[in-house]
Amino acid sequence: MVGPPMNYIAGVGRGAAGFTTRSDVGPAIGCSKHEMVDEETYERNQKFDDFEGSDIGLFASAEYGEDDKAADAIWESVDKRMESRRKDRKEARFKQDMAKYRASNPSIAEDFMDFKRKLYELTEQDWDIPEVGDYSLRNKKRRFESFVPVPDTLLQKANREQNHVVALDPNGVATRGTETPVTDLTAVGEGRGTVLSLKLDKASDSVLGLTVVNPEGYLTDLKSVKISSDVEISDIKKARLLLKSVTRSNPRHPHGWIAAARLEEAVGRIQGARKLIKEGSEQCPKSEDVWSEACRLASPNEAKAVIARGVREIPNSVKLWMEAARLENDDLNKSRVLRKGLEHIPDSLRLWKAIVELSNEEDARVLLCRAVECCPLHVELWLALARLETYDNAKKVLNKAREKLGKEPTIWIAASKVEEANGKTDMVGKIIERGIRTLQREGLVIDREAWMKEAEAAERAGSVETCQAIIRNTIGIGVEEQDRKRTWVADADECKNRGSMETARAIYSHALSVFFNKKSIWIKAAELEKSHGSRESLDALLRRAVTYIPQAEVLWLMGAKEKGLAGDVPAARAILEEAHAAIPHSQEIWLAAFKLEFENHEPERARMLLAKARERVGTQKVWMKSAIVERELGNVAEERRLLDEGLKLFPSYFKLWLMLGRLEERFDRLEQAKKGYQSGLKLCPSCIPLWLSLANVEEKMNGLSKARTVLIIARKKNPGNPEIWLAAVRAELRHGNKKEADILMAKALQECPNSGILWAESVEMVPHPQRKTKCMDALKKCDDDPHVIATMAKLFWHDGKVGKARTWLNKAVTRASDNGISLNFSFQGFGEIPPSDQKHLEESSD
Repeated sequence: MVGPPMNYIAGVGRGAAGFTTRSDVGPAIGCSKHEMVDEETYERNQKFDDFEGSDIGLFASAEYGEDDKAADAIWESVDKRMESRRKDRKEARFKQDMAKYRASNPSIAEDFMDFKRKLYELTEQDWDIPEVGDYSLRNKKRRFESFVPVPDTLLQKANREQNHVVALDPNGVATRGTETPVTDLTAVGEGRGTVLSLKLDKASDSVLGLTVVNPEGYLTDLKSVKISSDVEISDIKKARLLLKSVTRSNPRHPHGWIAAARLEEAVGRIQGARKLIKEGSEQCPKSEDVWSEACRLASPNEAKAVIARGVREIPNSVKLWMEAARLENDDLNKSRVLRKGLEHIPDSLRLWKAIVELSNEEDARVLLCRAVECCPLHVELWLALARLETYDNAKKVLNKAREKLGKEPTIWIAASKVEEANGKTDMVGKIIERGIRTLQREGLVIDREAWMKEAEAAERAGSVETCQAIIRNTIGIGVEEQDRKRTWVADADECKNRGSMETARAIYSHALSVFFNKKSIWIKAAELEKSHGSRESLDALLRRAVTYIPQAEVLWLMGAKEKGLAGDVPAARAILEEAHAAIPHSQEIWLAAFKLEFENHEPERARMLLAKARERVGTQKVWMKSAIVERELGNVAEERRLLDEGLKLFPSYFKLWLMLGRLEERFDRLEQAKKGYQSGLKLCPSCIPLWLSLANVEEKMNGLSKARTVLIIARKKNPGNPEIWLAAVRAELRHGNKKEADILMAKALQECPNSGILWAESVEMVPHPQRKTKCMDALKKCDDDPHVIATMAKLFWHDGKVGKARTWLNKAVTRASDNGISLNFSFQGFGEIPPSDQKHLEESSD
């Protein structure tokens, strides 16, 4: 028998481990100091440090110095930099993943969006859903009800509480008892806790047995008091007691008497109100409010006597004298009362103005002479007197006013208006200039905005010279030199918006005197003269403009155009000749001269001008205009020759290629037109009209398939172009392929989601009940597009809503006045309404 090999341990191959006992190793002995140190080192190695990580055991003996801090800071900045570079890519990838996830996992609201849109098609009968009802057993179970006898004392108490004291209404007695209303006086007694009592409790406060009330509040509140039911009777009594307490506790307080009188007036006791206010006038004889209230409450026969007592008590009250004058019936007696008041209050501006308004011109002049002596600091009186005086006396009056009121600018403005009204226009500017210098010496700050408002006021008063003088002398005050042009142009625009055209003209005139070489200011001034001036003023302005800026062709063209519109063709020719002499190589001037001759039925002169223009200027537009002239005159051979020569000189000008193709199409030479379009597309691959024209020719020659191929190639070479997509959709619709057109439209809206012409066409393609929803989607995508707005107007028009259709058409024209779709639709179709629908449409428009 062979024994086991050395160091064999049974079961070790199966994962078993050997073990030892104390008998194998002998008695226990203590470990040495070295072994304890190793054990502590091992325990320390097992610890994890937040800063060093798990490497504290490796670098336990090392010191963390400044170099280590600097190195760590550098590495930290590198990590942040790398993290920021990766952040954008992470965010983009995250957004892309979220978009894909939302596309593949739409929300419940998006799934049911189409069904929600179809809810508007449901009728009222469809929405009539029957009630389910409650069939639960808990409502069917009968509960046991027990009845307990009520004591007799409780029944007697309830009977006493429910006893009502009733009274017959007098109106019911008049009808002999039929339909007699019954008034519950017990309910009237129970109304003590109503809203008015709460208000009175809030307004009152008991202090040492006295009640303090704010009577001013009742002056407003009692105006709206209205007895609407018998419940308010107790509230009125409570208010009367409260106000009585006020007048008794403080009889010298006038507002308490006024509030008490108004309460009596509100409940219909006018005699009681007069008695109270009379007592109040005796207690408060120096209060003008009490006398005014007494005059109002008094009868017409007693009102004058009441107000007479009031002015005797308070002779310096302007309010009472004005009330006394109001009570008089004729102007003579009113003037007497006012004169009596002026004896007591000579410095009252209100009384002087009232008496002057009642007087004729001569008496008013005398009164104003006395008024300016009594009230020398009121500029209104001085100006009114100056308006009534003659020219020489007005100047004297204004000089005296200037001595009294040295810091009042309106006096200087009034002086300039006086000079202008008397034909002394040369003095207007001097007066305004001297006035501004004087005011500045007096220390008055010249407010530029305030003076501009005075200029506009002078314009409204008809004093144009004064307006211009104010603008000349104040428009530059407080404006930096570098901001003058921008500020002045903005001021002129604001004046035009407010309708102050003369002020705007004066601003432009002053701006042009400073910036005489600025073309933009000349153009704005010319536009102002064109819209609010005369032809002569516009012609004079443009003559001045071309004198300062002879190279501005737009100014020459504006002058020639205005002469042509006025029918003065020789003058327009003369202006264009001068412009040609100043700018000999201007294409626009040559074309304007040609247009003038052609529109005035001078074809030979037009041809001659274009021939000279081709020799001296020779631009592509000149060649195109030459071909157009020959086309209009019917010279086909000459038109073809000009197009061929023009294409040799300008092979990349797509309009010439278009004109050549259209020339061939006019004579049904479709093959030559196709070659012309193809040749043009080789040189102008991004020209959309050429692609569309080629597709139309292919559709005429070879049908829809060839045209579809051309449009596909066009979309590949010009991605994101809505016109090509629209042409493809309409081609399918022309051949009755509604399903293919819908597919193309969906693709087009995906590629061009903000295209108005595509959305407008998509609205036309859907059935009529769905067009309103489609229009709402279109407005969300492109709410300012004129095509969408015009389509919305068309939808309202077909629904018979004429008023809304006009509103939306006006919006479309405002958004794009050159948009042919909205303009064409807005001016057509208004006569197509059936007579039977006229009344319905008018009601809809209202």
